[in-house]
Amino acid sequence: MGSIAVGADDAGAPLKERLADYLQQRGFEVKDFGNGHGVDYPDVAAEVAQAVARGEHDRALLVCGTGLGMAIAANKVPGVRAATAHDPYSAERARKSNDAQVLTMGARVIAPEAAEKVLDHWLEAEFEGGRSAPKVAKLEALDARYHPPEPA
Repeated sequence: MGSIAVGADDAGAPLKERLADYLQQRGFEVKDFGNGHGVDYPDVAAEVAQAVARGEHDRALLVCGTGLGMAIAANKVPGVRAATAHDPYSAERARKSNDAQVLTMGARVIAPEAAEKVLDHWLEAEFEGGRSAPKVAKLEALDARYHPPEPA
C-alpha cells in the first residue's frame, strides 16, 4: 500500500488523528509526525515535506485550520507539490494533473466524513502524465532554479 506521513497543528490534530486511523484501516503504513499540541503549522509541514522529498514516505497528509498554511509551508520544500483540497474532484486532480504528493486539509473547513471521501479520491488517483507531464516538469524546473543544489 505504501507509507504516508501525517502531521497537524493544534487546529488540525483531532481530524488528523481520525484520518490517520482511517489510513491504517485501509492498510497504509502511517508515520505520525506529532500530535499537534504546541506545534506551529510551518514547523510540522516542513518536517513532513522534507521526509517526502527524501523519499522516506510516498505521500503525506497535513491538517491545520484551513489547510492553506500547511500547503504554503510544504511547497517551500524543493521537490514537494502540496495541494489543499476539500472536494473529491480537486483531490483527484491534485494527483492526476499535478502529481501532488502532499494533501492538505482544513479541520475548520471540512467535516470528518467528507475528509475521508476526499482522502479516498486522492489516494486512488495516480499521475496521468500526458499533457500534464510538461507542466509538472516546469514545476520541477522552478524548484531547481530557485533552490539549486548545494555544492559538494
